Amino acid sequence: MDTALLIVIALAVAGLLLFVATRKKTVELPPEADAKPALSGDTTAKSGAQSGQAAAEATSGATSTSATGDETGDETAATATPEATADAPLAEAAEPSASETTESADAPEKVAEPEEPAKSAGEEAREKDVAALRKGLASTRGGFIARLAKLFGGKKEIDSGLLEEIEEVLITADVGVHTSQRILDDLRTRMESGELKDEESVWSAIRSEAVSILDVQAKPIELASKPAVVLVIGVNGVGKTTPIGKLASRYAAEGKRVLLAAGDTYRAAAVLQLEMWGKRVDCPVVRGKENADPGSVIFDAISKAGDEGYDLVIADTAGRLHTKTPLMDELKKVSRTVGKATDGRGADEVFLVLDSTTGQNAVQQMQMFREAMEISGVVLTKLDGTAKGGVILGIVDQHKVPVRFIGLGERVEDLREFDGRNFVEALFQKPGDETMAA
Repeated sequence: MDTALLIVIALAVAGLLLFVATRKKTVELPPEADAKPALSGDTTAKSGAQSGQAAAEATSGATSTSATGDETGDETAATATPEATADAPLAEAAEPSASETTESADAPEKVAEPEEPAKSAGEEAREKDVAALRKGLASTRGGFIARLAKLFGGKKEIDSGLLEEIEEVLITADVGVHTSQRILDDLRTRMESGELKDEESVWSAIRSEAVSILDVQAKPIELASKPAVVLVIGVNGVGKTTPIGKLASRYAAEGKRVLLAAGDTYRAAAVLQLEMWGKRVDCPVVRGKENADPGSVIFDAISKAGDEGYDLVIADTAGRLHTKTPLMDELKKVSRTVGKATDGRGADEVFLVLDSTTGQNAVQQMQMFREAMEISGVVLTKLDGTAKGGVILGIVDQHKVPVRFIGLGERVEDLREFDGRNFVEALFQKPGDETMAA
């Protein structure tokens, strides 16, 4: 019994030693033995011992080789040393691929572009006004302003000789001697103080002085009375009837009921033209007999407007040449008649219409009419057809009367309310500059 037990134990020990010896031999196999790739189809043919050996190799951390096949039976192989197998995941996590590195380096940095601030309605309206003025003043800019620009001719130095040439251009552009001297005095003062360093500084100085000339601190047009009365005066030929019709259209579009008075009774064509404008803008016209007293026609119109609830009466007046004393006497009479018709209030506005193509003659007409009655504003016509647009500076500078409207064409909208700053910007812009989009 004891002997049999000893034999069993001996056999078990021998078997264990044999197993250990076999296992040690398998572990010590050279790497080359595992380097042969295995076909995916051979995987199923491996013996259980080989499977156990692969499991033992995985457990011991020795070199391992695995082969798998896809569904189509393609051959694949993968071999790796223990060091490579352990380090590969860390390397992939630590270092980006070459393509990723290139894309990161080449990708431009996205910088948000600043958005242009939206223009207000006032700014857009101002730009449109300047563009329209520039277009309407094309003749003046092509003459007066073009000549002024040629004086510089690339000169870098601003001297007294250049200022004298500027003065000559201003005078010949009908700016007038008095106003030209005012502008030159300002330029000389700036030159002595070192402000006039280049061409642009001269343009800027001229613009600044022109704005100062046109700014006479006039009160706004007031037509609050009912009916309000606007007298339009001027000599024959300046185009009084057209501004009257356009003014009627303007105020009617604002919701006012407008009545026209054909007070230029000495000229039949003036009455017919006013009636045509009345039909065009849908405003009735009060007229008298030929050669009727102008004052009586205007009196009837104001009375009719008061009785029928009209808001505004725009009255044409006689337009004989300003050199004839009877015309001035007639205007004084009309003024007194309006005072009676309005219970002593008188006309709310008196607009003198001047033709800008007449140059310095327009300045003289201003003086003559001011001796007959008080003028609240000037309507300057035909600015689109003259190279003497600078006359507007002389008129305002000498008489301190504001320009209320300017005519830049035949259309109703071409009679534009005057803005001195916009006018100067459009007129005195250097040829070639595009600071304002048309």
